[in-house]
Amino acid sequence: MIALLVALTFGVAILIDHLLLRRQPLVIAAEVPKERPRIAPPFVAGFKVPDGLLYHPGHTWAAAEGPNRVRIGIDDFAAKLAGGVTRIEVPARGKWVRQGQTIIALHRDGRQLDLVSPIEGEVIDINPNIDHDPNATRTDPYGDGWLLTVSSPDAKTNFRNLLGGTLARRWMDDDAARLRALAPAMAGVTAQEGGEAVDDFVTQLPEAEWEKVAREFFLTA
Repeated sequence: MIALLVALTFGVAILIDHLLLRRQPLVIAAEVPKERPRIAPPFVAGFKVPDGLLYHPGHTWAAAEGPNRVRIGIDDFAAKLAGGVTRIEVPARGKWVRQGQTIIALHRDGRQLDLVSPIEGEVIDINPNIDHDPNATRTDPYGDGWLLTVSSPDAKTNFRNLLGGTLARRWMDDDAARLRALAPAMAGVTAQEGGEAVDDFVTQLPEAEWEKVAREFFLTA
């Protein structure tokens, strides 16, 4: 009988303690605000340099879409320099291309701008837009204006030779400064800091300067 009374008393004490705790206000710890991630500027010296891509010094880009699948295109610098192209030549499906090999030819007004591959591999897909709308490379070089997809068994090694992040932004800034120094006609059409470079540079350049710029920046000489 005594044991039963002890157990009953203990149970009542636990119940009272539980009810008292339920009446206490709930205190929620203040959430510590997370540091806002640094957002890279959308333009570098007037040219778009999106993060998430890797850039060849010859002004083409590569984007991994799988362990071996890589999409490639031209960057905003090349697109703005070439302007409104009328025809684009690229390798056929099944063609093996090497990193640094000339594989892209942009045509307009009797001029041709050659660019190199940023990656090595077999061409497995070609953007169908480039036949009926080659100007997409000018208006949206990182989106609808992409050019090729390749299967690259050694993509990781190839990527080490490309530029990304801060290095890519510094490189673009340096090339924009070199462009202004190399072609005096460009001084009035390149953008101020934070703005976008003027499109269709080719119309601003005499033939002699055009050839000099193409050799200097697109590494195809």
